[in-house]
Amino acid sequence: MLLDQLATLSHPQRMGVFRLLMRRCPDAVPAGEIADVLGFKASTTSVYLSALLEAGLVTQMRQGNLRRYAVNMEGTRGMVAALFLDCCNGRPDLCPPGLLDPLTRMAPMSDTKYNVLFICTGNSARSIFAEAIMRDLAGDRFEAFSAGTKPRSELNPFAVEMLEQKGLDVTALRAKNIGEFQGEDAPVMDFVFTVCDHAANEECPAWHGQPISAHWGLPDPVKAEGTDAEKRLAFQSTFGAMRNRIAAFAALPLGTLSRTSLQSEVDAIGRTPETT
Repeated sequence: MLLDQLATLSHPQRMGVFRLLMRRCPDAVPAGEIADVLGFKASTTSVYLSALLEAGLVTQMRQGNLRRYAVNMEGTRGMVAALFLDCCNGRPDLCPPGLLDPLTRMAPMSDTKYNVLFICTGNSARSIFAEAIMRDLAGDRFEAFSAGTKPRSELNPFAVEMLEQKGLDVTALRAKNIGEFQGEDAPVMDFVFTVCDHAANEECPAWHGQPISAHWGLPDPVKAEGTDAEKRLAFQSTFGAMRNRIAAFAALPLGTLSRTSLQSEVDAIGRTPETT
């Protein structure tokens, strides 16, 4: 089985599909979206997904007429475990530094705050909401940042209006490129959350310090159509959903959870309903 799995992932395009699904984990992604993101034909994508299914690396589920695919974590863990046991003889000293860190707990809270980065595409609404809400709800324990993979030149006026109506400080908010947080002088992140599907789909360099990461995708209120009142309702819905998620995250007992347990908790928060 191990050889079959490694052979499957040795194909660059199949590996591309697997990496995309891993970035979106634990989401189940429609086959059409996978094809669009990676620039494959539908038929080609189907062939790649079939190979990954046969190798036990992805799972398939139906939602009406739509087929969705997700990483098979049991199969993927089995592959990694087989490599560790068969190739490394189960010796931890042969593993890369930090590989076993997920078994440890987060460091207890001290005078140093945890750094949290929220990422979306434009950094004009959803990630800006998250940055402002985190500062408001738990600014004494978390240093909040936000960035965009393709940031807009200015914040969305409806987003700024919503934050001001909620009494949140907007003076320090600005649209930022993710590159600001990937240099040698950038703060080391403890948590990195993507809040839109497009940002989660994009490949980014590995984050220094191995932060806990998760996908908390929410619909883009910027794309809402209709009257200004209807657009404000979309921003209100997104703000409420984001606040609920951040409140749940801020309430987690970080110092008592293993990284594995904490990863499960933040993944679960990302699956909460998108309602206020």
